[in-house]
Amino acid sequence: MALRRWPHLLLANSKRLCEDRVSSRMRHQKKTIKLGRTADHRRALLANQVCALIQHQRIKTTLAKAKAVRPLAERMVTLGKNGSIHARRRALAVLRQKSVVKQLFDDIAQRSAERNGGYTRIIKLGARKSDSARMAFIEWVDAEHIAEEKPKKEKKAKHKEPEAKPQQTEPEQAAQEETKAEAPAPRQEEPAEEPKTKKRRWFGRKSDEG
Repeated sequence: MALRRWPHLLLANSKRLCEDRVSSRMRHQKKTIKLGRTADHRRALLANQVCALIQHQRIKTTLAKAKAVRPLAERMVTLGKNGSIHARRRALAVLRQKSVVKQLFDDIAQRSAERNGGYTRIIKLGARKSDSARMAFIEWVDAEHIAEEKPKKEKKAKHKEPEAKPQQTEPEQAAQEETKAEAPAPRQEEPAEEPKTKKRRWFGRKSDEG
């Protein structure tokens, strides 16, 4: 009788049950890596990472970002291998840079024409010192020239090593020996005379003889 009089209570209970079921549902087959960002921020981040990968052939980033960039990068290569105007427009809508899309279609897609998937590889580098985040390289498998990191400059030593004296030639040595022979010998100093002892005098007392 109560449900017939107040049907809105039945609707509220049914909505509550549906919400509980949805919240307790597991994320099966959902492989979206959110990276702690909103959808628009994540989309822009991945597009910039793919553009940098196309331009530089290899980029260094965190392992989580590298795994998120890989599917988008391989999808762009698939569009490049298609080569149609529609595929070019779809790639331009994602990457937003005409020069990058042109390099993708003319260079990278042509190199990967004989490969069916697996256009990129991830190389793990270990933990970063600042925050211990796991780092990795992501690069194209068929890349011709991989941009390598510049070697670190060696620290200069604090103490300078003594420079080696230049070796003297034979004529210079002979001239130095002649000058030493011509120089007069130093005079020998005479021994100083010993100081004479002085006789002590007594004051304040007269001698008995006086």
